[in-house]
Amino acid sequence: MKTKIYVTAILFLGAMAIGTAQAQNQECMTNLSIYVEHAKVKNYEAAYTPWKMVYDNCPDINKANFIYGERIIKDKIEKSSGAEKDKYIQDLLTLYDNSAKNFPEKYTPAVVAIDKALLMYENKMGSDAEIYEILKEAYEKDPKNFKNPRALYLYFSSLVDLHKGGNKELQEVFDVYDNVTEKIEEENKKLTDIITNLLPKDSTGTITSKEKRKLKIATTNSESYGKIAGSVDSKLGALADCDNLIPLYEKSFEEKKGDIKWVKRAVGRMFSKECTDDPLFRKLFEAQLALEPSAQAYMYGGLLKQKSGDNNAALEDFNKAVELETDSYKRSNILYKIATIVRKTSKSQARSYARQAIKADAANGKAYLLIANLYATSANDCGSTPFEKRSLYWKAAEMARQAGRVDPALSSNANQSAASYSAKAPSKTDIFNSGMAGKKISFDCWVGGSVTVPNI
Repeated sequence: MKTKIYVTAILFLGAMAIGTAQAQNQECMTNLSIYVEHAKVKNYEAAYTPWKMVYDNCPDINKANFIYGERIIKDKIEKSSGAEKDKYIQDLLTLYDNSAKNFPEKYTPAVVAIDKALLMYENKMGSDAEIYEILKEAYEKDPKNFKNPRALYLYFSSLVDLHKGGNKELQEVFDVYDNVTEKIEEENKKLTDIITNLLPKDSTGTITSKEKRKLKIATTNSESYGKIAGSVDSKLGALADCDNLIPLYEKSFEEKKGDIKWVKRAVGRMFSKECTDDPLFRKLFEAQLALEPSAQAYMYGGLLKQKSGDNNAALEDFNKAVELETDSYKRSNILYKIATIVRKTSKSQARSYARQAIKADAANGKAYLLIANLYATSANDCGSTPFEKRSLYWKAAEMARQAGRVDPALSSNANQSAASYSAKAPSKTDIFNSGMAGKKISFDCWVGGSVTVPNI
């Protein structure tokens, strides 16, 4: 009999719990609907109370608790000050932590850490060391989702400041610089792939409204990565000059010469900073060749042979590098680097390699910019009259503009270059006085081809 009473009591209490849970769940659903409607029209003040009820009692009922919750609390932060503002900031930090507990598939470690670090930075609530450690852990734990441009810059910037304060080694600065720039390049490539696929449709008017939005978003995000890449390079500044690189790599060479990742990064940085005349560059190159006789290694070998005056052997190595690289994106970058090397001896040959780079990767805006510069620096060598010579700048300007179209990350540099070249081309007055409007000018120099004079 007692057993029956206990069972009955347990069932009764269980039913009460279920009933209470259902009632609470219904109340949460009602308040969820109320606050979402307020939040949609940005009436965050009215949304706060019903949101708080749902967030406190049913945090996992809907992602809206965290999507709109962030906006609601940010509104509170913006409209408050002093201790009250600090409280709301802490509330938002807690919300970020809870978002990961309730919806871990959406709010990954990197997403949460980035939100927290940016909030702390914007409100001057964390030291460089605290912010850096938060972002460092996030990058190491969840690199796939660490792609916010501002966070990438803050991650690197806070480290540089720590180094300048004597708290971090220069090698760590270089390691994080490489990680950040590689991530920027990786994310921008995804965007330029979208742009490459959609630009032809956009130019022919066959693009759909959905594709048009996709193209606009990819272009905007690519521009953001371009700006951040420039800021990261500026922040690194003189820290990566040869005077700093050479002693650092000399000191670490014996210990690190068997680490292919370290060796490749060291060679690449010395190459990009034009420290190739130092004997250390050859030591690093030979170490890379021994560890991994890759396309990149042959390219550096070609550079050394060119510096010694053996241009034929250099070209053999350059072409070998291109043959070995099977990834079209990497091959394009190698071809571009070769173009920058051979431009000193042959502009025509440099353009040929740059064109091959574009063929391998249609989004290689750097190759377009290089060709633009080759044209601009040849203006005095092409044409028989001052007007004809200056008309080459139109060709250079168009190449520069194309660089920004295919890779919006370069748009700032591309637009500046195009504007500079256009300013050097014949003016409307020049065109009127010459009587050349609408006519074609052919170039009999290495540039070849022609340009049509604009109508006025």
